[in-house]
Amino acid sequence: MAWLFLMLAAAFEVLFAMSMKYADGFTRPLPSALVVVAAVAGIWLLTLAMRDLPVSVAYPIWTAIGTLGTVLLGVLLLGEALTATKLLSVVLIVAGVVGLK
Repeated sequence: MAWLFLMLAAAFEVLFAMSMKYADGFTRPLPSALVVVAAVAGIWLLTLAMRDLPVSVAYPIWTAIGTLGTVLLGVLLLGEALTATKLLSVVLIVAGVVGLK
């Protein structure tokens, strides 16, 4: 169950980051509310996951999935460039998390 909590927490982390972009400095009410809800939900689910998973595994995986998901959605939804440097950095993040696990 801890892994399910962690995956859901990571999904909320991605939603949190993407909502911040759409909130436009908290000037748009719906995306701004989504920022708050996603942040609270993500952290709450992460704490549930940490009941059974070590912090040295759970937190890096949460942040890595959040980072990877945000990069992917930034490219797909916002037209951000996927440069060679950005792609290499994503690969290194994945390698680091695999090494921790």
